[in-house]
Amino acid sequence: MVPDLVPVDRATLQRKVVRSLVLSQVLGGVGMASGIAVGALLAEDLSGTEALAGFGTTSQVLGTALLTIPVARATAARGRRVGLRLGLTVAFVGAALVLAAALVRSFPLFVVGMFLFGGGTTANNQTRYAAADLASPAHRGRDLSIVVWATTIGSVAGPNLVGPGKALAHAAGLPELAGTFVFSLVGFVLAWLVVDRLLRPDPLLTARALDAAERAERGRLEALPVGEGPHAGEAAGDPASGGVEDAPNHDGSMRRGLAVVRANPAALRAVLVMALGHLVMVSVMVMTPIHMKHGNAELEVIGFVISVHILGMYALSPFVGSAVDRWGAPPVAMAGGVVLTLASLLASRSQAGWSGLLLVALFLLGVGWSCTLVSGSTLLTSVVTTDERPATQGLADVLMGLAGAGGGVVAGIVVGSLGYSDLAGGSAVVGVVVVAVGAARRRARPRTQLGTDAG
Repeated sequence: MVPDLVPVDRATLQRKVVRSLVLSQVLGGVGMASGIAVGALLAEDLSGTEALAGFGTTSQVLGTALLTIPVARATAARGRRVGLRLGLTVAFVGAALVLAAALVRSFPLFVVGMFLFGGGTTANNQTRYAAADLASPAHRGRDLSIVVWATTIGSVAGPNLVGPGKALAHAAGLPELAGTFVFSLVGFVLAWLVVDRLLRPDPLLTARALDAAERAERGRLEALPVGEGPHAGEAAGDPASGGVEDAPNHDGSMRRGLAVVRANPAALRAVLVMALGHLVMVSVMVMTPIHMKHGNAELEVIGFVISVHILGMYALSPFVGSAVDRWGAPPVAMAGGVVLTLASLLASRSQAGWSGLLLVALFLLGVGWSCTLVSGSTLLTSVVTTDERPATQGLADVLMGLAGAGGGVVAGIVVGSLGYSDLAGGSAVVGVVVVAVGAARRRARPRTQLGTDAG
């Protein structure tokens, strides 16, 4: 349903939306990062083999990808609030199953729980797009990146809850590595409440209503005699996107997203930048705790390194967003590829265990990922219409997740057979590919940006 059209101060409403999304991201970030910090270690403990250590995080990343499909469809049909609440609900169930798996020492149940746990990342990922629904084109990168930045607080705090989680586990009679998932449960519940109570009115539905009003105004001007009205002779809308009043066009399916991306080279470029950047980041990050454990690093030190990595992912995103608004998405995407390549090369030269070089590498790995995520997300939102957003944004996140899941599986195999250094070296090659995609000439189809520039 589209909200009733009333006079609205778009800038004021956008500020309210961003504030609500920032708060939900902080809480959701705590929920996700608390579990991610120990996922690989808990997988190794429950499976009894290092070869399966990456399967927990890989299952979570795969869940993030596939759960995006129902979330995108729910978002397209009923708005951002419904989609975000669905993702957080599934994540809560996943965290509860992980706790149960740790108690009964069931690796298969753990894998299922981590798959559903990925719903938290699905919700967090989709939140950045909600920040762009009502943003002005001049500030779209900034607003999107502010919400990405908000994840810093929760995501950096999350891994550092490993120590308190261990104490909580001992007090509650839980396995040591399972304690941090209690914090995940609390974070998801609070984030759900923020979305449900504060994200009103729904930004996507409001953007659709405003676009409908703009289309109606265009139609009225078209009906005027030739030469009267400022838009005489212009198309009344974009036939490729359909009118927002037409419910069948509120289709968030991956099939529609794929059709839009195939017809829009700029959208394809944006999706590739995000997917490849995510592939590099996940491949190196997921096996770093194992690499450190090989050098007898303490659990708290591993949590600290991961928290610094997450700091790199999110803390500088407002600067990245401002750079996108000022210089455009492609140069920032290229810079992200360069940073990912450098980070991977540094990681490949780091010794097992704790080292300053590894700390720098993981921080830069996060910064490079931030550049690809913010630039790709902003570009994708800018080159598709409001009706096309849920489907194309959902497709982008599905492909990101699948790339990350594939990277996680391959990472475990490579580290088990060749070593961490070879894994990081191969990731550097993918970083070079990101640079090439960012540098590719844009040949986007000409189209009416009704609902894009406006929303």
